[in-house]
Amino acid sequence: MRFRTCLPVPLLLSACTSIGQPPPGYYDSAQGLSGQALRQALHDIIDGHTVQSNASLWTAFQAADARPDGYVWDIYSDIPGGTPPYLFTFVTDQCGTYSGEGDCYNREHTFPKSWFNDAPPMDTDLHHIFPTDAWVNQHRGNLPYGEVGSADWTSQNGTRVGLNTFPGYSGTVCEPIDAYKGDLARTYFYMLTRYMDQIGSWSSPMLQGTDLAPWAEEMLLQWAQDDPVSTKEQDRNNAVFAIQDNRNPYIDHPEWITAIWGPTAGIVDGQATGAFVYADESGVHVRLDRPVSGTITLSDAIGRTIWTGSINSACYDGGGTLQVPGVYLVTLHQRGATLVRRVVF
Repeated sequence: MRFRTCLPVPLLLSACTSIGQPPPGYYDSAQGLSGQALRQALHDIIDGHTVQSNASLWTAFQAADARPDGYVWDIYSDIPGGTPPYLFTFVTDQCGTYSGEGDCYNREHTFPKSWFNDAPPMDTDLHHIFPTDAWVNQHRGNLPYGEVGSADWTSQNGTRVGLNTFPGYSGTVCEPIDAYKGDLARTYFYMLTRYMDQIGSWSSPMLQGTDLAPWAEEMLLQWAQDDPVSTKEQDRNNAVFAIQDNRNPYIDHPEWITAIWGPTAGIVDGQATGAFVYADESGVHVRLDRPVSGTITLSDAIGRTIWTGSINSACYDGGGTLQVPGVYLVTLHQRGATLVRRVVF
């Protein structure tokens, strides 16, 4: 732990750094919001997309889901950094009939159609529909995603089906490989935002009321954090935007996931009155309107404590060097009172 003389607060850059390529002004109405207000603003931005036909999805895949070598990018057979067990060629290997893994690819609704009664426009929304091996897709069926202990079935790339071991749900689930868990989590947060006014009529073990079931929310938050946005996701987001004229905001701004769901949801930003908090490469900086004596804790976006120290003035600088960009919580405990601020590094 280190402390420095209390210096004037520097000018801060915007906390929301764009990762993808949205057009200028696309997210203007969402800036500065958090919690359900942010979710509603993003819904209003991405609502009303250009609806595709089922037949057009096959052609759309060629723009959105081509590997660098031109083959189909199938998240259920791909092995990042290794050699896939098989590769599909667009059009030539499009299903028809199949009797085993590697026969052909079809259209995987990662958010199963039965959950929303096969209704439009969800049934053709490219943001959650991927080309995948038909045999693996069949084994997944309409199962929720989860984490499997002892697998009942495993695909050639390691996608597994079996009983869920993530606390809160004990049914059968499908677990994708780690490299695509973040992709799918961000897809689900998109669906929970784009269709937030319809979810109450849907049915799934991963849903509760108009939002995610608590166990699914906790798991998907973890998946999104452990598997950050990839170039593949950015490229696909751009391609889908060109086709249906809306984006997945959680690929462009992954920090918005924890601003809406999880421990940081509804917590005010560090620039709030009474406590100015920000983070940079040198650590966490706190400026209060009066001296205090207490403890200060830094946690990550899913609540894991990174460090705890002491504060005995109106100014604090320390906590060690931050290395991983993301959303953090700074909690100040003083004489029975607690103040929490969200910062983005």
